Amino acid sequence: MLKRLKKFTLQMIAGANVATILLMLLVGYSDRLDPASFPRLANIGLTFPFFLIVNLGFLVFWLLFKKRWMLIPIAGLLVGYQPVRTYCPLNIPRTAAADSTLSLVCFNAYNHEKLETEVFRARVTDFLREQAADLVCLQEFDLNANERTRMADLYPYRDTTRVVRGGDMLTVLSRYPIVRKEHIPNVSYTLTPEAHHSAAFYVAMGSDTVCVINNHLESTNLTVEERSDFRKMMKGDMQKEEVRAESRKLVDRLAESTRVRAPQADGVAAYVDSLLHSPSSHCRSIILCGDLNDGPISYAHRVVGQQLADCFRESGNGPAITYHANAFYVRIDHIFCSADWVPIECFVERKIDFSDHFPLVCRLKKRLNH
Repeated sequence: MLKRLKKFTLQMIAGANVATILLMLLVGYSDRLDPASFPRLANIGLTFPFFLIVNLGFLVFWLLFKKRWMLIPIAGLLVGYQPVRTYCPLNIPRTAAADSTLSLVCFNAYNHEKLETEVFRARVTDFLREQAADLVCLQEFDLNANERTRMADLYPYRDTTRVVRGGDMLTVLSRYPIVRKEHIPNVSYTLTPEAHHSAAFYVAMGSDTVCVINNHLESTNLTVEERSDFRKMMKGDMQKEEVRAESRKLVDRLAESTRVRAPQADGVAAYVDSLLHSPSSHCRSIILCGDLNDGPISYAHRVVGQQLADCFRESGNGPAITYHANAFYVRIDHIFCSADWVPIECFVERKIDFSDHFPLVCRLKKRLNH
């Protein structure tokens, strides 16, 4: 009797493991859903780490109690290799001499409570001087006159874009000449007061011209009160009915922002395609980065990077959280590059915690004879 009960229990657990794998795969490939048609379902990629962790839990369970059945979670990881690697890559470290690589910092340097304080701004510029990258792509931040003077020895070239007066700012700091810039066509410019947008900055590096695309796509647009409520919900400080109402509100808000973000991502993808494949294109070397406001398992991430390499996926390790405020923990800042670049190293600088984003730092090496 006990033997049969044990067998039945193991079979039930195996069934639960298979169900978890199926859900993990559905969530992992949810970035194929068009947010215009499935706005709510397009956000289920945010739950991917939950199913991944549960499947790893099953792996540990089978290792302890029935080693032969470890094949179930292992098979799930193999079948779901693409989304698993996209969300949580594991890479063997690559090496290259510092003087043979291009270093890049991507940083949404914003904190609405501290943005105008001298202390906050000094910490941003101190970090940039310490990092001394070749290129810096900033979102929601620009240097004032005094800061530009202080940084001139490191970055003699600087340019910015803004769609509307007082709107969202994109900034590029460079050791190399920025020869021109242009807004990337985007039908969603007028949908939010901040006018989130994308822009291409053409940078002359020796005999090459590299198109550096800086992005800040549509935000979740959660109010301060909604963010506070979500934080309370995550801490368990809400009643059951409040949790239900807050969850519905959050899903609706995320669905709307995802629907607006989708054509922005499409516009960036079309621009990249024109650079790579148009006979009249004068630049096929691309570095694309910024705050996409979407995680690695998302429509925006997939579409924007579909013809490029995700630098963190190719040279980073772990889930790498870049947004860390209000109980939201997700990688929404990304760096991509065209095939003429090799990602050597990519990591999140977690010690820089004075913004609601951590900076993403990357080193790239130019491929020979490409």
